Amino acid sequence: MTTAPTPTLACTLHGARDLRLEPRDPRALGPHDVRLRLGAGGICGSDLHYYQHGRVGAFVIREPLVPGHEASGVVDAIGDGVTRVKPGDRVAIDPSHPCGVCDYCRGGRMNLCRKMYFLGSASIFPHAQGLFAEAFVMPERQLTPVAEPGISLGEIACAEPLSVGLHAVQRAGSVLGKRVLVTGGGTIGCMCVIAARMAGAAEVVVADIADRPLQMARTVGADAAVRSGGDKGSDAASLADRFDIALEAAGAAAALATCLAAVQRGGRIVQVGTLPAELPFPANSVMARELDYVGAFRANGEFDLAVQAIRTRRADVRPLISAQLPLSRAQEAFELALDRSRSTKVQLVAD
Repeated sequence: MTTAPTPTLACTLHGARDLRLEPRDPRALGPHDVRLRLGAGGICGSDLHYYQHGRVGAFVIREPLVPGHEASGVVDAIGDGVTRVKPGDRVAIDPSHPCGVCDYCRGGRMNLCRKMYFLGSASIFPHAQGLFAEAFVMPERQLTPVAEPGISLGEIACAEPLSVGLHAVQRAGSVLGKRVLVTGGGTIGCMCVIAARMAGAAEVVVADIADRPLQMARTVGADAAVRSGGDKGSDAASLADRFDIALEAAGAAAALATCLAAVQRGGRIVQVGTLPAELPFPANSVMARELDYVGAFRANGEFDLAVQAIRTRRADVRPLISAQLPLSRAQEAFELALDRSRSTKVQLVAD
């Protein structure tokens, strides 16, 4: 059954450091739409870029933007044609809505869609409004129900970042029996650790400059966690020429340099993090050592696999959830998420 939309409170960014809680009208339900109440919504690195700088790379906030693309929800109402979910169901939400008809979509690379509608993004105008709101409307096709009562809404909200880790490992090729380095022990780096373990890596090592990410990496299954810089010195030399594959998830020039030194000749580096725009690149090293250097952008078909891994706890993401704050404390939540010494994954939940 359908009901008329009522105003709902949303976390809205008007520019850098300009975060407001404002009423917003969810759109009316179409026949294949679902109205959801927020379960949990994780604050991602791109959300933090919008919060700090009013932009992510070339994507600039040009109108009020509701951020948030990694979330779970509880079904509140459904359109007349909805068949997969019912009121009360808990669901994971896939933030990607590719067009399905462009050359990339038809070629099986939907994450590169020419007309991608990705939630919580200023990449298009009008912007693709995100999920940091009390309630919102989604197409049924982007929802995956999770029936297991022991799996929390916070865990379900981690499906999107896990899908990114799964896609990064897919871009690495077969990691079965391989030695894998991950630079960056934040949420995505830790998801890469989990994904590499699921894919049969023989050894997974994480490098980072800070204590908390290194601790988190060990907690989720890294064989070793190595300090790669910072005031307390570096053990990066111990990583040199040891690995078959490196996943760069820190988005830092120094981390990429660590990857280039750590992989053996003929190895592969997967760029997962977003690097600074102006970056000297040692192309001659890539050439002379015959390294493969590839990108991994979002996910491409791995979302439901991520949901399945979480619902069975084959992927245990619980250690990564460091705090859950109500939507009314969104400013505090964003500031906490910026502090890597105190948090890994901060989530917003309904008041």
